[in-house]
Order: sequence, then C-alpha cells, then structure tokens
Amino acid sequence: MTVFQVCPLLESVETALTAHYKVVHEPSDEVVAAITSSRFGVTNEQLDALPNLRAIVHFGVGYETTDVEYARARGIVVSNTPDVLTDCVADLAVGALIDVLRRLSAADRFVRRGEWSAGQFPLATKVSGKRVGILGLGRIGQAIARRLAAFDADLSYHARHEVPDVSYRYHATPAALAAAVDVLVVATSGGPATRGLVSAEVLAALGPDGYLVNIARGSVVDEPALVSALVGGRLAGAALDVFADEPTVPPELLPLDNVVLLPHIASATTETREAMGELAFRNLRQFLSEGTLITPVP
Repeated sequence: MTVFQVCPLLESVETALTAHYKVVHEPSDEVVAAITSSRFGVTNEQLDALPNLRAIVHFGVGYETTDVEYARARGIVVSNTPDVLTDCVADLAVGALIDVLRRLSAADRFVRRGEWSAGQFPLATKVSGKRVGILGLGRIGQAIARRLAAFDADLSYHARHEVPDVSYRYHATPAALAAAVDVLVVATSGGPATRGLVSAEVLAALGPDGYLVNIARGSVVDEPALVSALVGGRLAGAALDVFADEPTVPPELLPLDNVVLLPHIASATTETREAMGELAFRNLRQFLSEGTLITPVP
C-alpha cells in the first residue's frame, strides 16, 4: 500500500514506514493514507490531489493544520497522538512558569555576562501559593493543575464547559479568569475556534503584575497585543513555547529579560517523541490492515 509522507518524521518512524509500505513524498492517485505532523498537517490542495486517500495520521496531539471537516466530507478519517505527551507538556509548563517567575534564565545570563561581581541579581517573584488560572482544562490542563497543586497554588480555570469532578474554581470567560489570577497558563487546543482567545482585553485583565505561560498554540494569543503589553510594561512577564509564525519570534521580545523564549519543545524528550512515533505508526498500520484507528480525533 502507498503512504504519502508529508514532512520529515522521527527516524524510527521513517524506518518503519519504508520497511512496511511504499512511501511517496508527492501526492498521487495510488496513495491511500497520509502521515504528517502537527506542524504541517495536510492542506486542502494536497487533499484535492489525493483522490483515493482514506486516512490522515498525525504525529502530535494537534491537528488544526488539517481541515478535519473537509477531510471527513471526503470520507477521510483522521488520527492524532493524545495522552503520550501529556506528562512532558505539563512538566514543561510548570518549568516555564517557575523560570519566568523566579527569573532562572535571566539569572543564568546574568552570571554568564560576568555581572555578578558588580552586584546582586534583582529579586524575583515567589512561585508557591500563587493564584494560577488554566485556560483549557483537558488532559494537559488537568496534568498541569495536579503538578501546581504541589506548590499550594490557588487554582482556577476556564473551558468551554465546566469540567465535572474537579475542585478548581470555574470562570465563565477568559477575561474573568485572567482578572482573578497572578499567572495565566494557556493549555487549550489550537485552530479557528480559539484563535486570539487571549486577546488584548484578557492581557489587560491579567495586568502589570500578571504573567502569561503559553504551551498551547501561538494562534491562541493575540501576539501583537502580547508584544505591546510586554514592551509597555503592562504585563510582568511571559514564558512562551509557541508563536504565531514559527520559527519566527517577534524581535521586540528578544532583549526582554522578563520573557522566557522556547523553541516549541514541550513534548521534545526522547521518551515522548518515540511514544508519539509508535502510536502514529500503530494508527497507520491498524487502518491499513483493519480500516480503523486507535486514536481518532474527537
């Protein structure tokens, strides 16, 4: 069977693909399944050039780069790789939160520049006991909340609906959540439904003493509004693992010591990426052998 590989993938995945299937890197009539990553997806133009495509397999939990409704209208099923990256993404969210409040990266640069001999590093902000709001309380959001509970964080959240069986306070809007917390952690899904969800209004509600942590998607945050708030001192700081136009980072952020900039590495550990690759390949293999997916997108 012929598989369309849209983009470079993990070496172990590519090895398994070539060992079991005919792999092509351009659309053709013989392709029955496509494998891609969350970053690339499968474009509608590619879908139109794949008349016999029946399944799209994503390496990653996100799938907003593929028009799922358009694919489904063509009778194409879509999968992703949830759960296996939850722990690493949640770990990084908490690490980024600690970094930006305690200014760990900034302190490291301070030492490397040789400035310690000239005076003490400025005081930072305490992490334990902070009021933390989580925007999006799915698998990853709940994993972040569990970790922050160990820091005695006062936890609240906003989601499309109240989540049953959690003790965290619910706020009806992102702005209401931002106004009630010291740190806003963005853990919602990407795509059109959440584009610009963290708006200028939400950032203003978070205020000059508030911090933003984003490990979701760059599209969720109004990036120009965020840059303006940080440059203008209307936000205390931010830790960002994702951006609107990756790998481009707004140049205004580069000199700011109150901003932690990460190159989209939330799931980037050997263990997690291998687990993602294994699940992606299992989805592909099961579809091509049985016509079903292990983890179809909801």
